[in-house]
Amino acid sequence: MASAALYAATRQTEYPRTIDEITTVSRVEKREIGRTYRYLLDEFNITVEPTTPQQYVPRFVNNLDLSQATERKACEILEKNPTELTSGKNPAGVAAAAVYIASIKQNEKTTQAALRDVSHVTKVTIRNRYKDMIAETDIDIEN
Repeated sequence: MASAALYAATRQTEYPRTIDEITTVSRVEKREIGRTYRYLLDEFNITVEPTTPQQYVPRFVNNLDLSQATERKACEILEKNPTELTSGKNPAGVAAAAVYIASIKQNEKTTQAALRDVSHVTKVTIRNRYKDMIAETDIDIEN
């Protein structure tokens, strides 16, 4: 119950945590946290807005010791992406891909593995969102 309440509280803030992050520190299974979280929302009539990729960017950039310029570039990249590209996708994965692209453009290259560690999404997810963003927005990653 405490883990689900913590997850609900973070979802209501400007800087949410993923359920995987809560699972890592709580010793409770992801499925149980998710079930209890949904129960809490129903029981107390709590409305939680969906998280956005932009909410994850500052934390990822900070955890990787990247610059503010990279953070701004990642946010610009996210603004350029059409909603259909990110709709239904894990916002943490989309944010990780935007940070990855921004770090390349700012010559502060980081690895997909490092992003995996801070975002708690797989390298495959980061790579797929990266490819989608590059293809849909014609981002030139050379400069």
